[in-house]
Formats: sequence, structure tokens, C-alpha cells
Amino acid sequence: MSLKAGIVGLPNVGKSTLFSALTKTQAESANYAFTTIEPNISIVELKDKRLEKIAEFVKPERILPATFTFVDIAGLVSGASKGEGLGNKFLSNIREVDAIIQVVRCFENKDILHVSNEINPVNDVEVINLELLLADLQVIENVIKRVEKKALNTNDKDIKAEYQVALKLKKAFENNQAAREVDLSEEELKIVKGYQLLTLKPILYVANISQEDINNLDKNKHYNSLKELVTSYNNLLLPISIHLEYEISQLDEEDKELFLKEYNLEYSGLEILTREAFSLLNLATYFTAGVKEVRAWTFKKGMFAPECAGIIHSDFEKKFIKAEVISYQDYVESQGEKNAREMGKMRLEGKTYQMNDGDICLFKFGK
Repeated sequence: MSLKAGIVGLPNVGKSTLFSALTKTQAESANYAFTTIEPNISIVELKDKRLEKIAEFVKPERILPATFTFVDIAGLVSGASKGEGLGNKFLSNIREVDAIIQVVRCFENKDILHVSNEINPVNDVEVINLELLLADLQVIENVIKRVEKKALNTNDKDIKAEYQVALKLKKAFENNQAAREVDLSEEELKIVKGYQLLTLKPILYVANISQEDINNLDKNKHYNSLKELVTSYNNLLLPISIHLEYEISQLDEEDKELFLKEYNLEYSGLEILTREAFSLLNLATYFTAGVKEVRAWTFKKGMFAPECAGIIHSDFEKKFIKAEVISYQDYVESQGEKNAREMGKMRLEGKTYQMNDGDICLFKFGK
């Protein structure tokens, strides 16, 4: 299951440095606007301590973690919806991602230029969100032009439904309301899915803070003003020192642990961000465990066992008979599959079983 999170923001806010830290690749960054033109794309392995624990019991030939794709997208400026800067390219690239990570500058540094010549995170967020909203408004106005005449002169229920949801969204956009904030039914969501609305995509915000502010967030006025705004949106805000995270990403595991302890951090900001991006898309993980490999598989919460089997291979969903399932907790407490089976911790589940995060599965198939 390949899903992408797009990293967006104004020019020079730390997007490419964050991407480099996440992916351990060197994305071009410089002290001028539009360093990133073509999007940088990289697949990142999700660090999961459960996978390592399972492997301790199995001792497999290889360990394969789940993966997540990050896309570093060109910086956006005011007027992007009308083609300013790299607006058209930016908007087409962002339509291709499943979730948005918006990076906002919350630190002072005279040596790093700001496209607006002032540090104002609230304004920065509002600039980007307005451009996304205006781009969506253009899409919806085009839908209305396409279906209005027919909707008013036909009994076609599908056309009428599309027209009504388009009018609902147009009204919302004109009142500065994102599509994700509009109360849409399941049927309405199905109708608008093909529009690839930018403001319908789930979003989280990253406040790029200085190294000195990690343990002093209450003294960072930029962060606190941004937090107030993001809270009003009911979205998540993660404070991350992107420069520090980049330095940590270059270390080996032992040095990394020492570095984190120095700043009283249990997890790196990157690990938290990756986990939150994963959660943002309503994703979870199940495992398969054998001598050949221990592997993590990504699935959408709410999926049934046959659908999850189909993630491994499409034929597995069609030929699914049952699944032998052990919860991660039972697996660890039993110290592996053999003991879990003997202790009655392994369950047989059928086609109506909804998979849980952490399930360890062995699927059974017919011919």
C-alpha cells in the first residue's frame, strides 16, 4: 500500500532540510526561493520496535519494515493559484499526495531570508491555506459550469447530487472553510473524490524551531501564536528543530541515543513525525513472521482480513479461507508463535474479521 505525504511551505522554511533528515538523502537547499523545483521523492522505512522484538523470537534471514513515501514539494508564494512563482507546478504536485505536512518557520535568524521579510507564522499558514482554498474553488466552479444546466433540467439523481455537493463546497470555500471542515456524507465524499481537492487532504503542521527552544517552547512567541491558530483548525502541531534533526539523522544508532538523552528526548522529532503522518492517513500495521523474513505490512484501519491478505498478493484476497492471528502482546508474552499456539493465544479468524494494529498473521488460502 503506497501512500505519500507531501512536505509543503513557503520558500526557505526548512522543507528540504526536513526531507533530507527524514530520508537520509541530500535534497538541495539554499538561501533563496525555489531551490526545489522538481519534487524530491523518497521511501522511508518506519522504525517499529515491535518488528525488532518479533525478530528476536524468530531469528529470520531478513527483517522488512513498513515504508512511507515523503515528497518535498516546491515552495509556494502568494498568488500560486493564479500561477505565481511555481504555483501551477506546486498545485499539480500536491494533488498527487495523500496527506500534507506544512512546515512553518518559528525561529529568528538574520542570515536566513524570509520570502516576506518578516517572521510571522500565522500569516505564512494563512497564505498557503488561502492559495489551496482558491485552487479548490476554481475546481468547484468548473464542476458547477459542467453540470449546472443539466442538473436544473433533468431527473438524473447523480447529476443533481453532484451539483448540490458542488454548491455546498463553493459556499464553504467562499467563507474561507476548507473541504475537510465541511460535513460531507459518505455519498458526497464518493462524488468529490475524483476532484482531488487540496483542502480535503488531511494535514499536520510542523513548527520549525531553533535548537535552543526545544525545552523552552513557552518562551517562543512565534510557536505560541501558531499553536493558537492550528488549535482553532483542530489540527496537530509538532514543534521540531529541523536543523538539529538533520544532525541527529547523520549519526549512528549509539551516538543518536546519546544525542537524544542530552536533550531529554525519548524519540527524535522525525520518529514522532513519521508516526503521526502514518496515523494521519488512518494507517496501521500487521506482521507476518517466518524464518525467511519478519515483515510489517501497512493497511487502512477498518480493513477485513481478506483485504489485508490482498496487500501481500491480489490472489490471496480472492482465495482467502481463514487467518491464524496472534496479538502482538500475546506473542511477546508467550515468547513466540509455538508457545502462543500451545497456550491457546492463537485465534482462527474468517472473512469478517477486522484486522487490528499489531496482529501477527498466517493466512490460509484455497486453490
